[in-house]
Amino acid sequence: VQLQAFGGGLAQPGGSLRLSCEASGGTGSTYAVGWFRQAPGKERELVKAISWNGNSIFTANSVKGRFNISRDGAKNTVYLQMNNLKLEDTAVYYCTARKGFVYGDYDYWGQGTEVTVSS
Repeated sequence: VQLQAFGGGLAQPGGSLRLSCEASGGTGSTYAVGWFRQAPGKERELVKAISWNGNSIFTANSVKGRFNISRDGAKNTVYLQMNNLKLEDTAVYYCTARKGFVYGDYDYWGQGTEVTVSS
């Protein structure tokens, strides 16, 4: 599975950004997709994940109530809508995938896309 992330950039605190993850080369409908992020000097964190059918979603406490994840099966694309951005959301965001459920190790990684939240 090949993954490609789009949509990073600069946003102000309280603003919004939407990241997209396009998948190709595999049976996309059977994969869970997760968004990890890593800020300088911090550990990598899984922030949101969605099952292949959208029925199971993982949300990290740090983004609860602010980030939403969705997928368009027809386009093999998963979206991460980030609202009410905070300075601490600044990080490189990675789109990942794994077979099966949202919980577990993610085997497939795309390139990161940088998100900077700054006033």
